[in-house]
Amino acid sequence: MTAPINDADKQASVSAADHKYVFHSWSAQGAISPMPVASGSGSRFWDHAGKVYLDFSSQLVFTNIGHQHPTVIKAIQAQAEILTTVAPQHANDARNEAAQRIVELAGSNFAKVFFTNAGAEAVENAIRMARMHTHKHKILSTYRSYHGNTGAAINATGDPRRFPNEFAFGHVHFWGPYLYRTAFWAKDEAEECKRALEHLEQTIIFEGPNTIGAILIESIPGTAGVLFPPKGYLEGVRALCDKYQILWIADEVMCGFGRTVSGLDTNTAL
Repeated sequence: MTAPINDADKQASVSAADHKYVFHSWSAQGAISPMPVASGSGSRFWDHAGKVYLDFSSQLVFTNIGHQHPTVIKAIQAQAEILTTVAPQHANDARNEAAQRIVELAGSNFAKVFFTNAGAEAVENAIRMARMHTHKHKILSTYRSYHGNTGAAINATGDPRRFPNEFAFGHVHFWGPYLYRTAFWAKDEAEECKRALEHLEQTIIFEGPNTIGAILIESIPGTAGVLFPPKGYLEGVRALCDKYQILWIADEVMCGFGRTVSGLDTNTAL
């Protein structure tokens, strides 16, 4: 593990190479200046100029146990000596162990794990599975949401980034609960929850339950502003899904695996 070193030339060369060769998502390329990251330790990382940063965002909400954790490094090194990659059509003991651990944590409602490369790919496959299983094509998702930047995932996203990318079909948006900027003129959390669920049920009715394969929501929306749902809302979504025979896809790419202490029951997904 390296310590911060002040190397202004290295800092400049990394920035220049990034600007010349790397295309960054969701950005006007000439208007950005990405921060060079040299290394890190625990909750901090640093650039090549020796400036140290406290990483409040865990990079992009994935460095849950800190930078360069020695146990993670050791595990990567040990696996690299055995096998660095395996095609998806083969069986492998490392992948088996990962799947088993996930299933044991997820609870009795789950039996298998489908591994993907990132959140957008997970959402894409969840949508495909829902449509194939139910033979219904519509996917409902909320405004003020983010589900990824690939075909169906960006269409399911409920913020303006989807506008120039709306090529997938069958996506319908509805308003989720957000008392601070309520779409339902609610005066308190309980009323916001009640009216949001009534709005969702009306959307289901007028879109046609027999056309809706799944409701896709982030249990706690992240990119849109970390919007905790009011008490009872997720239970209400579960009840509506059961009532109208609709699957529920819980997008927990950001809030799953112990990243929150909200007490949400992730075993009810799907």
